[in-house]
Amino acid sequence: MQDHAIFAPMFTMFILTFVVWVYMYAKRIPFITQNEFGPDELRSARFAELQPPEVSNPSDNLKNLFEMPVLFYAMCLYLHVTGQVDSVYLGAAWLFTALRVAHSAVHCTVNVVIVRFWIYFAASAALWFMIFRATLNHLTG
Repeated sequence: MQDHAIFAPMFTMFILTFVVWVYMYAKRIPFITQNEFGPDELRSARFAELQPPEVSNPSDNLKNLFEMPVLFYAMCLYLHVTGQVDSVYLGAAWLFTALRVAHSAVHCTVNVVIVRFWIYFAASAALWFMIFRATLNHLTG
């Protein structure tokens, strides 16, 4: 297996982050312009109070994409550098990525919290599996 194959799910995560970033502004800019907010209302805490869920959810999701995925990016780079990419890691990486796409889709649209939670949990389990497997491989040499 080519070690660079691990970059496909990693770049897919980059694309997901870009799509959510664009979607956030597509929701946020019309909300701001339609309501003619003053400078005080655009401060973080006050603006967060004023936003309806369809405006705040994409922003919240974008923040989520800079939490667990950071560990994913580090793991992908580690696996590539150490030449450990195999079909198990690649499958787990694609599972993590697919579930994060589903998580973002739910979070940015219908935002059913229990559905979002279980998707997040499953994605995180795939990532933790990758991390623990790599840690064991490292420790056992």
